[in-house]
Amino acid sequence: MTTETRDNFGHFLNIQSRWADMDAYGHVNNAEFYSYIDTAVTEYLVSHGGHDKDAATAIGLVVESGCKYFKPLAFPAVIDCGVRVTKLGRSSVRYEVGMFAAGDGEPAALGFFVHVFVDRDTMRPTDLPAHLRSALEPLLRAGDA
Repeated sequence: MTTETRDNFGHFLNIQSRWADMDAYGHVNNAEFYSYIDTAVTEYLVSHGGHDKDAATAIGLVVESGCKYFKPLAFPAVIDCGVRVTKLGRSSVRYEVGMFAAGDGEPAALGFFVHVFVDRDTMRPTDLPAHLRSALEPLLRAGDA
């Protein structure tokens, strides 16, 4: 059980589950949720932050991830992935993604990952690019920093 609701997330991406996402028990395999998380965050960085993976001098590396599962999803399902930012540091960002069955107010799962932005050439931490910071600030939950 969770107290999370759709209202806690600032951006949504709808993802259609695939038959291949199912496991032997007839629901979305737990590992597939990580793909949904990555897709939702990356879509936001590209569409709202103008991130260009080929030209960017700073790239985000995932250094930590996790997911809590509350109820199963199955094929066919549209999964509404809500994205928020819970920490926006100098070179790092913690994203949380609530994954909801279409029309459901409570998430089926809540996942997170942390990006550390590094210089593409040196692979050393670098400041989060200003255009990405500006795009991510609206997703920062009140009270988080």
